Amino acid sequence: MKKKWITFDLDGTLMQNPFVGHVFPEIERRILLENKLLENIIAQLVTEHETRLKDGRTADAYDWDDIVTDYMKANRLQSSINVEEILSGFCEEPNIYLLEDLICVLDELKQAGFSLAAVTNGFTKYQLPVMDVLKLTEHFDLVVTPQEAGYAKPDERVFGSVLGLGEIIAHVGDRIDHDVISANTIGVRSIWICRQLSDSMKSLSPAERRVTMEIKELVLQKLKKETKKHFEMLPKEAIPHEVIYSLSELPSVLSK
Repeated sequence: MKKKWITFDLDGTLMQNPFVGHVFPEIERRILLENKLLENIIAQLVTEHETRLKDGRTADAYDWDDIVTDYMKANRLQSSINVEEILSGFCEEPNIYLLEDLICVLDELKQAGFSLAAVTNGFTKYQLPVMDVLKLTEHFDLVVTPQEAGYAKPDERVFGSVLGLGEIIAHVGDRIDHDVISANTIGVRSIWICRQLSDSMKSLSPAERRVTMEIKELVLQKLKKETKKHFEMLPKEAIPHEVIYSLSELPSVLSK
């Protein structure tokens, strides 16, 4: 019997990792210890990340150890900085946390017969330590990362290992470019989580929300922010099948 999978993005969807608030500042602090004249360090690291994405190197774009090493060489720095080691030092609350009370939701989905996979752009060495501390790992049957897959969202090939094990019923994520468009491209039901919905939107069903002008405008603005591109109108492939404001809505949505 074919397994029925629900796939989830991690960062911004299920959990908060420590990169922005703690890891990047610590990387900058260590670099400045060697050369205090360097400026815009994090901005340059992010620029390299974005350059790799534009070049189609979707997996390499999330290898922060490699990005930092290249920066150190380019600036003739002798220090050794291990991003994985820095992250491990910040893997404790409140540096990391679940974005809502979601363990019971994951358990309910498992009880309903779904297999669960995390499909994330974070490398395994950066994601598993966070997932382990938050006790997320044990609730997933599979964790797919660019470190092993060789691809990262929005490259739809990142879903290949899950599709090889069964049918993906739905993909849940907070990004339009990486999650909604990727899912729509491979014909998978896309569920966009937007925790800032107005009360009027919350009163509608997840399927009804998607066709409202308010949601379409939210999606368009988010897509512009994520891609840094201008769109005259919302691309059809960017429209989610359902919009939820809490993961607690998932079981009822997926039962239909």
